[in-house]
Amino acid sequence: MRLLLAIPDGVGVRNFVLGRFLYHLNEDDHATILHCIADPVLPTYQALATGLAAAVEWTPLLPYRERPVTFGLRYALSYAHTYWADTYSMRRIRDEPIKGSWRTQSIHRVSRTVGRLAGSAAGIRGLRRSYESIAKGQPEVGHYLRLLDQTAPTVVFCSNQRAASILPLVIASKLRNIPTACFVFSWDNLTSKGRIAAPFDRYFVWSEHMKQELLTYYEDVSADRVHIVGTPQFDPYADHSLLWSRDDCFRRIGADPRRPLLCYSGGDSGTTPEDPQHVEVLLSLIRSGAIRGNPQVLLRPAPPDHGARYDRLRHDYPELIYLPPAWFHADQHAWQASVPLPEDIQLLANLTHHSDLNVNMASTMTLDFALHDKPVVNVAFDVASPPVLGKPVWDLYYQYEHYRPVVALGAARFARSPQELATHVNAYLDNPALDRDGRQRLTDLQVGRPLGSSSRLTLDALRAVAREPAEAHSR
Repeated sequence: MRLLLAIPDGVGVRNFVLGRFLYHLNEDDHATILHCIADPVLPTYQALATGLAAAVEWTPLLPYRERPVTFGLRYALSYAHTYWADTYSMRRIRDEPIKGSWRTQSIHRVSRTVGRLAGSAAGIRGLRRSYESIAKGQPEVGHYLRLLDQTAPTVVFCSNQRAASILPLVIASKLRNIPTACFVFSWDNLTSKGRIAAPFDRYFVWSEHMKQELLTYYEDVSADRVHIVGTPQFDPYADHSLLWSRDDCFRRIGADPRRPLLCYSGGDSGTTPEDPQHVEVLLSLIRSGAIRGNPQVLLRPAPPDHGARYDRLRHDYPELIYLPPAWFHADQHAWQASVPLPEDIQLLANLTHHSDLNVNMASTMTLDFALHDKPVVNVAFDVASPPVLGKPVWDLYYQYEHYRPVVALGAARFARSPQELATHVNAYLDNPALDRDGRQRLTDLQVGRPLGSSSRLTLDALRAVAREPAEAHSR
């Protein structure tokens, strides 16, 4: 198999470079990696591929400079999708205030109007044909046609189904009749994000649950084009060689192994703006004795968060352990330019293994900790009045389609007030087995393949796609 692997963001680097994916390539394989990694840290990742059975080449992704007409059509198509699928989350997206320059706002307004008028299966098909037809004329398509002729891949695989920058590569691949596939990289993407960015031939998903979501919200995708492969995001949790002892882990993070450890997983500042206030509530409950057992709190901000919003909190509560993710940020204002460093994989594996409890606001980290059978308390109360986000967080994030199973299955407990936060934390510290069945049901639903198997299953599926006759993917 000759694989062209496109990785447009740091999540893809985590899933397909820092995991075991490349190690499962064999000597008959060849991989060309189109990447977003900045030059100063690229040697770190190239070294990981040294000595592999397969040959691996690294090529930067071409910057994608959208023209106004393709930009407008892309957003019109995305808006049309949100009107047709009409999930709770998508209604939130299309009703958000339009930001940016006057030109950007004007294009968005027109796109939103067009999307509303085209919000049907037939309307989406028409917009998609127009969008892809015009996008064929962009110069980036010519660049990728030349690259495909040079590398001669038998399959093109994208680690992210949402990146707009990948469209010219997919169009070029179709012009060369090379099969394309994408990985749906997060459990919320199909119900709470915009439309998939390009017309891929195959879709790789986590589970049967995610497959059914894809078939529900993308009427042009047939079941035979969807492959269930689990997710490499969680594969490191099956690698016990990554784990330190509890004493060693706590020494490294500056914690006391004799005391319980509560991990607070932060979100980004736009999504969870009250994270500093929620952590302060948690710390004050411990100081007052409302939370028993003298636990310590470790705060891990989200990778895009530079952390300045926690400065006052860290000053007022010096007992707080602050442990930012080990990511390299080439540009603080461009999340796509941030990539995880290898040490972050091991750090997160140990943090999820050794923490006694996790606190977060409707985060994917609920799954990370549930996979370790660790209790999770979800913050579901507002500090400010009126709510900072314009709507109470319980009525906002805990109604999203992807998060409803967490509530319905009883996989976590939900703190609707500071008092409930103390009550739930105390209950879980007293008995960590509480809600174990709910956590298991959640992970069974969302993660459809055994931990540690996703990279191998993904490559097996890619090899099968690469072997198919041309007519199987000429759609």
